Amino acid sequence: MNRKHTGLNFVLNFLALLAIAAFFAAPTSGAQTRKTTKPAAATQPSATPKSAAPAQPKLPSTPGLDSEKLEQIRPRLQELVDKGVIPGAVYLVSRHGRIAVYDAVGLADIENNKPMRKDTLFQIMSMTKNFTGVAAMMLVEQGKLELRRPISDYLPEFKDIQVTERAPNGNLVTHPPRTGPMVWQLMDHTSGLESDPEGVIADNEQTMRLPLADAVEAYSHQNLKYDPGTKWMYSNVGIAVLGRIIEVVSGEDYVQFISGHILEPLGMADTFFSIPENERDRLAYVYKHVDGKLVLSGPGTLAGDSTKFRPNMKYPAPEFGLYSTAGDLVRFYQMLLNGGTYNGTRYLSKQSIETMTRVFTPDVKPSGWLGGTGYGLTFEIVDKPEGTLLLHSMGTYGHGGAFGTEGWIDPKNDLIRIVLVQVSDKTGEPARSVVMQIGEAAVVPRD
Repeated sequence: MNRKHTGLNFVLNFLALLAIAAFFAAPTSGAQTRKTTKPAAATQPSATPKSAAPAQPKLPSTPGLDSEKLEQIRPRLQELVDKGVIPGAVYLVSRHGRIAVYDAVGLADIENNKPMRKDTLFQIMSMTKNFTGVAAMMLVEQGKLELRRPISDYLPEFKDIQVTERAPNGNLVTHPPRTGPMVWQLMDHTSGLESDPEGVIADNEQTMRLPLADAVEAYSHQNLKYDPGTKWMYSNVGIAVLGRIIEVVSGEDYVQFISGHILEPLGMADTFFSIPENERDRLAYVYKHVDGKLVLSGPGTLAGDSTKFRPNMKYPAPEFGLYSTAGDLVRFYQMLLNGGTYNGTRYLSKQSIETMTRVFTPDVKPSGWLGGTGYGLTFEIVDKPEGTLLLHSMGTYGHGGAFGTEGWIDPKNDLIRIVLVQVSDKTGEPARSVVMQIGEAAVVPRD
């Protein structure tokens, strides 16, 4: 082939290639759709693959929180409901004083197919301890109570209390304590007082038949389990004694003090020691697992059969007595996070809250429930790396309850996370992990 034909063929081939390239580069209607939707997608955080279930409504934007991460909480909790791990749950996450997500899944009453609602009432059990602690600190700030004084200064019946502990040879030995238990040791669970009532009053945590003064008088006849301050042992009895000290020092009934100085001023209208009859249909019942199925826990449960609403209750239980909602609890936690103020009213000084949320327990294990935590004055506090495995920040503080309720405050990230469940066999922990981990992971740095 001569040079002329070769050049012509080259030109024709080049033009053909240009035409083919132009055809494939031309925008189609589908390509235009992707192009117009791309900027909108780019403004959202990285998406999570969606299941075949109907999509949940998008959460409103909250400063400092990734709404798409928060949207993962509901389906994860729903999975636990569907698997029969929990009957249902209510959860809430708040940052910078604004609620980002507050919702409910599952059932409050399985037998009657009653759905869980945001305003469902829960027995928050040991989360009550924090209210008792705040009440005590109010009296400290009034100069009526001193944390470093022996409890016998306020309750003389404890003056001659003894210690009964096991000696190295295995024998039980009874002796006077090196120092009597002090008020602050009631609050961090190092007083040496028994975990729960014993003997003829052992049923009181279920029946709630004794008034607080009578119960504490009985507790004064139970020997200490170790010298105060040397060990950590979670003590419901100790917090009950603190509640009685509040009565003696303030001159007010314990329930009246908590209601009049904390609940009512904070506007916690859905928090009770005894549920009014017209509110009882809002209660979530307590369940346990039997042969892999959820069944009502019944009368042997802490505070008794949840369906009976604590009949003939005389014991206010400073260690576990409150019913509440997530919407009420966030008010209390926000007050603490604000340094003691809420809606322009001061409840505690910033110094008192800093003292309550400082670890006081000795360097022993255990010194808390989660691991990597110690106890302050009625609060459990993350102070070691192990405590961050739920993605808590160092210094996060809060408390759980016997039936799976949890509330945790992260001062570093100005964050509150609450999850409420009602199971008596410790199967609420997966729900806690979902809300704590996702809630913390949703924090947007530097906001």
